[in-house]
Amino acid sequence: MLVIPAVDLKGGRCVRLLQGKASAETVFSDDPVAMAERWENEGAPRLHVVDLDGAFGGGPVQTPIIRAIVRAVSIPVEVGGGLRSPEHVHAVLEVGARWAVVGTRAALDPAFLVEVCRRFEDRIIVGVDASDGRVAVDGWTRVLDLQAEALARDAAAAGASTIIYTDVARDGTQGGPNVWSTEAVARAAGIPVFASGGVGSLEDIRQLAAIPGVEGAIVGRALYTGAVSLRAALAEAR
Repeated sequence: MLVIPAVDLKGGRCVRLLQGKASAETVFSDDPVAMAERWENEGAPRLHVVDLDGAFGGGPVQTPIIRAIVRAVSIPVEVGGGLRSPEHVHAVLEVGARWAVVGTRAALDPAFLVEVCRRFEDRIIVGVDASDGRVAVDGWTRVLDLQAEALARDAAAAGASTIIYTDVARDGTQGGPNVWSTEAVARAAGIPVFASGGVGSLEDIRQLAAIPGVEGAIVGRALYTGAVSLRAALAEAR
């Protein structure tokens, strides 16, 4: 299983939010590029970069910083946040992202999901973000009457390369991932799933690594606070 550091961008800085709330922000670095280089130097196999301003605003905002990150590291980078059109997807891929992560528009518009999966084959990851099992969109400010497992199945059928599953209530808490719902989504998807949200210990890494179909864990706050060492997490996930 891969252990993937998260680099969340807001206002040009590297931050972490609590349960996705813009008002609950902790700044961990004023230099996101240096942070990306740090994770690469510590052995990260890839990076998960989120444009939070884009997620809340509905279109890419931090593209210049994303370009700088991609140029600074040699490991592949996946980028999400506000990618609501094929043009948005193309923009982040053009600056060097290996994969684009689509969430809100993918949940709201099945035709869009099919279109981008076909147009950008093997380069689309679908973010399935859930609150009490239902899909959350628009920077997690709105919850749909759509089950996470259903969106996971739709994403797989459309041709997504991977699914990132996030339990919104766990994100940024270091309180442990929702193992049960992660397993349910992985079972429904039938394609690789990356678990995100709540990782706070090496035991959490062990639990996720034991779930069939879960091929990655995205870790944010626990790495930044030092609760989890990236090198130790990578060793645990082998």
